[in-house]
Amino acid sequence: MKEEKAIVLDFLKNGYSNDPRPSHVKTPIVQAMGLQYFTLLELVPKKDIFLQPLEEIYIGEGKRDKIHHIIGKINFDKLTGTAKTEIEYVVRDIIKNDEARFVEFFNKAQPLTTRMHQLELLPGLGKKHMWEIIEERKGKPFESFVDLKARIKLMPDPEKIILKRILLEMEGSEKHRVFVDV
Repeated sequence: MKEEKAIVLDFLKNGYSNDPRPSHVKTPIVQAMGLQYFTLLELVPKKDIFLQPLEEIYIGEGKRDKIHHIIGKINFDKLTGTAKTEIEYVVRDIIKNDEARFVEFFNKAQPLTTRMHQLELLPGLGKKHMWEIIEERKGKPFESFVDLKARIKLMPDPEKIILKRILLEMEGSEKHRVFVDV
């Protein structure tokens, strides 16, 4: 699964501070997150390009205006402090701006095993909520987070539980992946 677009989390114009090489040899580094699969990436910008945190950049196949090449995926714990600070806001914005994609998850989630359902992977959702969601969506698919909260009793905030799940997946502490390609 390849990302087409990413959002800059941090731009290290002089490369990593712990790189022992002299500064004239160091490569500028961009830490970014893919917009589709929340993939954490390490990128190298083109010469003389300066990027701002939260800037959206094209990283797909073909001609890229600002990125020279993709070094590869990086672990959450390799992110800079700035990148870690930005990530929660970036993910929250993606969830808000692409609500339909995440509401669709509630409409289409399937069992993982005979004892475990994808819906149960969301923090704060247990068997009771899971069965309520499954029964409710049979009659009519959910149309929004507001619709979901209105039809499911004592439903935790859907945006917040999806955000928590995505962050847990990014940190690498989850066996099953629902939203993140690590």
